Amino acid sequence: MTTIWDIKADAVQKGDKLRDVSPLPGKTKVDEQDFTHYVFSKLLFNNPWYKIPVNDLVLFKNFLDGGSRSYPSDGSIPCDVVAGEARKVINRIVKISNEPENVYYKNAYETLKDGKFELVRGTLKLYLGKYTTRDWRRKRFTDDIDFWSFQVHLLDHVLREMGWIKNKETGEWEKRVEWVNPDTGETRHEALCAANNLNQLLDFGAGSYLEGTRLKEIFNKKLKRGHDVDLSDIINVALFNDGSAGRNKNEWNEVWVSFEAATNTRSTRITSNIISLCRYSFGIADHLERLSNALAKYHDKIFDKIEYPDEVLKRICRTSIHWTNYLEENGPDNTRNMLHEFLLEQVDEKPTQVSNLRSFVEKILKLLNSKYEYLKIIFEVEN
Repeated sequence: MTTIWDIKADAVQKGDKLRDVSPLPGKTKVDEQDFTHYVFSKLLFNNPWYKIPVNDLVLFKNFLDGGSRSYPSDGSIPCDVVAGEARKVINRIVKISNEPENVYYKNAYETLKDGKFELVRGTLKLYLGKYTTRDWRRKRFTDDIDFWSFQVHLLDHVLREMGWIKNKETGEWEKRVEWVNPDTGETRHEALCAANNLNQLLDFGAGSYLEGTRLKEIFNKKLKRGHDVDLSDIINVALFNDGSAGRNKNEWNEVWVSFEAATNTRSTRITSNIISLCRYSFGIADHLERLSNALAKYHDKIFDKIEYPDEVLKRICRTSIHWTNYLEENGPDNTRNMLHEFLLEQVDEKPTQVSNLRSFVEKILKLLNSKYEYLKIIFEVEN
């Protein structure tokens, strides 16, 4: 068994071995065709700051407060703050591409030929390309921007213009950013890093390499590394896409190249990561289904001014700049109507997300099991 997948996997960083990928004791069985079935439990990502309540009303209240489900992150700066800095760089390059007299004009024109968001990869590509839900984009944190540009001198020039300073030791660009914590009102300051990932073009490690900024290439890296944050990001793209419609349809369908390539390696680490991906996906699907039922049951509560007086409404709106502005411009009563419409949208959206996620896992398990058919092994996740 231990030669097929890693029983201990990395949850947070390389070498931590914090994730246990053991099958359920007493559930392993051999069927009539001599196939060994390894059965795993469903999982939710560990969040030390939040425990999912048993009571549906509390679950509803927590959702309105912005805490129904947080996302593993690999940084401390909100993605919307980081995205704002990335947009400044991208928009400056776009402006240069419209200035024929600029010495960097041709470089800017060349670097934008595939679209301006092809300049970034990783977390910020998922954010700017809107591959995920608003909830993920609002709660995900990071500490860096992964650029991808062959026009190195142009990128360096623009970063310098935008107030970035190059760290001579690391080769990364750094900039201090600040934002206001919506929960506490505290002003936070952190160092944001930016790097051109071309230095990973030939060596991502273990003979692999990065090829570009498309979704399949981002997933390729995330599947191989497989930290909780990587698996969570994949899941949040999966629940937002089903491959049949939408602006990301073609890219989502291309992602299967990544899964095919990953399973073909039969790497013990990657197999372990894919098993974990399926376990977390099923666990999150169950949670979203329960959340959808709670929202359907209690959405009218937002009109209860005893339960949600104006001060509480103000606190709820702090989780979204759009909501805060709406409250200031339109007042409490109109804001309650706006939030109610949002809740009804979520009631409609959540079942689709659940369906997308479960369908995704079924396809992944089918693919994974097809690669181990020759060993007469079947991986399952408990219903």
